Amino acid sequence: MPKATAVRAKTKGKGRPRIPPPPVIRDEVRIERIDDRSTPVRGSSTRPPKRATRSKRDRPTIDVADVDFGDVPAATATKLGQRLVQAAAAFEAERFTQAERLLDSIDRLAPGVPELYELRALTRYRLGRWMKAIADLQRFYDLTGSVEQHPVWADCCRALRRWSRAEELWRELGDASPSAELVEEGRIVQAGGLADRGRLDEAIQLLERAPKPGRRPGIHHLRRWYALGDLYERTGDLAHSRRVFGDVLTVEPDFGDVAERVASLG
Repeated sequence: MPKATAVRAKTKGKGRPRIPPPPVIRDEVRIERIDDRSTPVRGSSTRPPKRATRSKRDRPTIDVADVDFGDVPAATATKLGQRLVQAAAAFEAERFTQAERLLDSIDRLAPGVPELYELRALTRYRLGRWMKAIADLQRFYDLTGSVEQHPVWADCCRALRRWSRAEELWRELGDASPSAELVEEGRIVQAGGLADRGRLDEAIQLLERAPKPGRRPGIHHLRRWYALGDLYERTGDLAHSRRVFGDVLTVEPDFGDVAERVASLG
């Protein structure tokens, strides 16, 4: 879910459990200024409690530099490139409505740009516009065949209680096995969906069966442990919850609100 803290999705679903929030996998947007100097846009570092986050080293990027806008005139392509950079900057500054408006204007002039659909899907996801986010994620997948945003897609389905589709996306992600980090994000979403339906034991088993980390756990492992500790607490198994949260605290003391969670369990 640091710098300890990476940019995370803000969800607006009602009645969502306290399991860590859904992921945004490629939530850093890399841009280049018009003078061709690389200018990464970084996210903010402050998050509310109960947010488990990832470090910068674990965050891939959406590259909005040198995007192909198709058959539009060169001058128009240049303007659209500048507008896409502005949208990326608005996204990173959490001005999501502005980012969506800019992306909509690009789509009207140059439809069929994968980077646009990916970024707009994440923007709409953060705005809680699940149906529109799903439409963009479908377009992104149709154009690229990439499963990199399947966890986000699955969580949109989770918010809409489309359990069968969310599980299909989880299976597709597992079959593709794009990276341990991505699969872990999908696993957390899948566990959250099970928990939403009161299937806490199954959610715990899903997280417990995940591959064990090596000598140095990654942030994705800590996110899974945090989710697992939360589920144990919800079942009333405070001993296991304390142990799992303690493991997170040992590896990364500043991870989300884990110190508070451990203290609250005595």
